[in-house]
Amino acid sequence: MTRFLPLLDDPQGDLFDALSRIGPVLLQNVSLPLPNNSYVLLDQNSSTDLDQIVAWLDEGAEKVILPLASAKEVIGLIPQERLVLLLDAVSVSAVSDKVRNSVSGVLLKTPEIDLDLISSVSQFFSKSQLFVLIDSPSLPAIYSIKSLLRTGANLILPSSQLTLDVSSATQLNIADVFLAPIVSDRPDGLFPTIVSTETGHSLGLVYSSIESVTESIITGKGVYQSRKHGLWRKGETSGSTQDVVSIRLDCDSDSLEFKVIQHGSGFCHLERQSCFGEASGLSLLEKTLRSRYDTAPEGSYTKRLFNDPELLRSKIMEEADELCRAETADEVAFEAADLFYFALTKCTAYGVGIADIERSLDKKAKRVTRRPGNAKPQWSTPKAVETKKSPTDASIDPEAPIRMHTVTLSVSSEEERALLLRRPVLRSDEMIEKVKPIVSEVRLRGDAALLEFTAKFDKAKLSSTCIFPPYTKESMEIPPNIKAAIDQAYANIKKFHAAQTDGSILKVETMSGVVCSRFARAISRVGLYIPGGTAILPSTALMLGIPAQVAGCKEIIFATPPRSDGTISSEVMYVAHLVGASAILKAGGAQAVAAMAYGTKTVPKVDKIFGPGNQWVTAAKMLVQNDTDAMVSIDMPAGPSEVLVMADHTANPAFVAADLLSQAEHGIDSQVVLVGVDLTPEHLENIEDEVDKQARALSRVDIVRQSIAKSLIVQATSVPEAIEFSNDYAPEHLILHLEDAPDKVQYINNAGSVFVGPFTPESCGDYASGTNHTLPTNGYARQFSGVNTLSFQKHITSQEITPDGLKGLGPIVATLADCEGLQAHANAVRIRLGAMKA
Repeated sequence: MTRFLPLLDDPQGDLFDALSRIGPVLLQNVSLPLPNNSYVLLDQNSSTDLDQIVAWLDEGAEKVILPLASAKEVIGLIPQERLVLLLDAVSVSAVSDKVRNSVSGVLLKTPEIDLDLISSVSQFFSKSQLFVLIDSPSLPAIYSIKSLLRTGANLILPSSQLTLDVSSATQLNIADVFLAPIVSDRPDGLFPTIVSTETGHSLGLVYSSIESVTESIITGKGVYQSRKHGLWRKGETSGSTQDVVSIRLDCDSDSLEFKVIQHGSGFCHLERQSCFGEASGLSLLEKTLRSRYDTAPEGSYTKRLFNDPELLRSKIMEEADELCRAETADEVAFEAADLFYFALTKCTAYGVGIADIERSLDKKAKRVTRRPGNAKPQWSTPKAVETKKSPTDASIDPEAPIRMHTVTLSVSSEEERALLLRRPVLRSDEMIEKVKPIVSEVRLRGDAALLEFTAKFDKAKLSSTCIFPPYTKESMEIPPNIKAAIDQAYANIKKFHAAQTDGSILKVETMSGVVCSRFARAISRVGLYIPGGTAILPSTALMLGIPAQVAGCKEIIFATPPRSDGTISSEVMYVAHLVGASAILKAGGAQAVAAMAYGTKTVPKVDKIFGPGNQWVTAAKMLVQNDTDAMVSIDMPAGPSEVLVMADHTANPAFVAADLLSQAEHGIDSQVVLVGVDLTPEHLENIEDEVDKQARALSRVDIVRQSIAKSLIVQATSVPEAIEFSNDYAPEHLILHLEDAPDKVQYINNAGSVFVGPFTPESCGDYASGTNHTLPTNGYARQFSGVNTLSFQKHITSQEITPDGLKGLGPIVATLADCEGLQAHANAVRIRLGAMKA
């Protein structure tokens, strides 16, 4: 229920975030877009603009509050339940019966809490909500607020009188105001509290106190009052934390409802979502689909639906048609259930949940203006009307041209340019919560958990976790042509990475008698994640294993998912032999990362983890690197594969198209950008035609169709403009199809790896030219290098000071130590200087 309505000028900041958890807010001088759950106030000096009022209501404003003169102008034009009248004490008598019966509420401005006046106004507007705005610099007392709220009126206070800190003579803590009317009939003074999901599904019954509710309002986290142990911060020990969406009082002000987003294994101590049992209906379906989105095995029907938009589109249309044809109640329920399943599958694929759908429904319900609601022509006539397809239709129509989206830099605003540089939002927090239980199990139960997860996720039942050298000849048998290719790639990559070895000792005499040194040492134990399972990725094994070997790492642990029969691909086994891998862990996913981070009885613990992987692997790497118990680092953050191709009038359209597609086939989230430098429309069209033609000849055309539809052509007017955009974008791979391309490399500041000229395809760097293909994505090329020999080394510094050197340096050090108040530091110098004098 609305009891306390804060008046804000600025709907942002910590105060607004906290207030939005406990109910609606009242806004003045507001502009679109509106925050959720808001009222809009127009004062006496505001002009009545019906279109603006309707726009606010369409945007989702709960109610609009207007002075009497303005209200008279819009009565009958906007719904009664959305209109509140603004009055002061002297103007109440000027309200006609027509106006009184055409509004849903009245806001009374008064300099103080006058209960007699409030009672009188309440009786006059007996069918309306009453809001009371204390229009005074003086702060009302809490007891007066309690008295007001217990009359059923709603209190409005300006944000200048509210604070997140302890209440004072000039400001009230928002929780004190919100909880002013609450009462308890319990001896311990606690309040029964229902905890539910955003969609209203009960998670459990708990108890709250003034202190716990106050902390929840301010922090946005679920905090309750244990009857035995005091304050209970949900998830503080289990990791199953809660983000508070809303806190509400019931109609009698003696109990509370918390709506939360529950993380981790669930609310219940039995590690399930609810204390009242497992979810059912739509809630269960949503939970199941979210799980299957991440874990469904390749080839399963659900996985096909997520990976094949055309199949999913067809099923949605099929089930909608069958629902339309259903004639009995049972048939309608049956067909509606099928439609819900496929519709929610699409929602899940786009990160949309039931709560998002409900918010959209609520917002639509608040609209004042309505469309006619007629069906589109293709659904209202027997023959579908032909429509012009947009580029994104390629993702669902196999006959549509495979096209990229085109923008021009010179006419793009700063905001539009910033959007061009954005990557897909990585839900790292959500994924870390999902991998936590897996990592925890492997950490606690070691090999037993590792074998269980390998059976569950990789479908391989193993009796041992690792393979150790010497590796059998049979396990490394590969065709002669593949062996020759791997051997040549090994030689090229090793030659380039060996040249990077920092074996020198840097010595600098910074002043007489003071010599500082720096020298390199290999990281002793490294873990290299090689994606596998049904795929064969010897290239990744080469790219990670060779620099580790060259750097001199004592232990090199490969981790790669086994095939269903428990074996590892012969190509990866052969590379492991070449680079001297000391163990091969037959596991993938978060469980492999956890095993290497913490070690098990059979899996050696490592000091640093390298390698690409899916979102489970990436999240696990991020999780363990922040755990001080693991004492492990990682190579770099990871995201979808990227390429930026820069092309001018010299570019061969077929070459450019091939380079774009070589990245687009990685996955539907691949990031593909073409920066055209003053290209003619004909040249650009030739490139797009080549993309379409070459894509259709690929076995992964369905993936390419979707990734290309999300890709960009950015038109630049000059090479400097193109390079400036590329440096801002910081691509993983940068390909230069430019005139005098080698001369342009000096201007490249941010890129993972650069491919120079028309005969340098990115594929060569992926496999065998010599450079490394493990590169920073997602814009991290601004801060990170790709994997190299130095990635497997660290540098140690040393210094050696002679007695004469200390005589010159010592007084300087002692002075600085005294300046910082560190007496023992200064004494370490002075005691030596004193000894030399003696």
